[in-house]
Amino acid sequence: MWLRVAPIIVGLTTAGIPTDRTAGAVAHSTEETQTRPQAESPPPPSPAEMRAEIYERLAGSKDADETEGLVGLLLTAYAQSGSDTGDLLLQRTRKAIDAKDYEAAQKLLDATIAVLPDWAEAWNARATLRCLEGNLDGSMADIAETLKREPRHLGALLGMASILESRDKHEEALKVYERVLAIAPHWKSAGEAADKLKAKIAGENL
Repeated sequence: MWLRVAPIIVGLTTAGIPTDRTAGAVAHSTEETQTRPQAESPPPPSPAEMRAEIYERLAGSKDADETEGLVGLLLTAYAQSGSDTGDLLLQRTRKAIDAKDYEAAQKLLDATIAVLPDWAEAWNARATLRCLEGNLDGSMADIAETLKREPRHLGALLGMASILESRDKHEEALKVYERVLAIAPHWKSAGEAADKLKAKIAGENL
């Protein structure tokens, strides 16, 4: 840049005082520069766009370490509702669950779903809570609501597989694990769970 600008500076210095026409042209150019609208930066991606990008990267991931990192990013993305109120309610819910205050967590999640009924993670969080309370039918109902809104929700799918296993519905559970691995082919924990279940099914069929 400096090499291009320097000869112009030298030329103006040796030419003496600029003419009125030159001065006017410079002033007009400066005014145009000041009044020209600045290019707006693109808006940040929405939570849905972020998730879509991560799913795409997961499908193309080549190893377990990369996949694990992408799954972590996806779990973080699930928790972003696009609403400060929703995010705050979920944070409070998680604290209540950690403290085993399930009654408070239930009230918070009911309020969250009322405010943001289309947010998949609110339904998934309530599915988790109901599973912890032993309400597996309620948990499965909330998992179904989660998957209506986010069909590739990895947490909800793993929760469904776990409940199906606990009910000895091994073939159905294996199909769910295969759905997970279709989304994240190199996810180690899901692959190990699927292999373990395959071995159990093979033993049952002997």
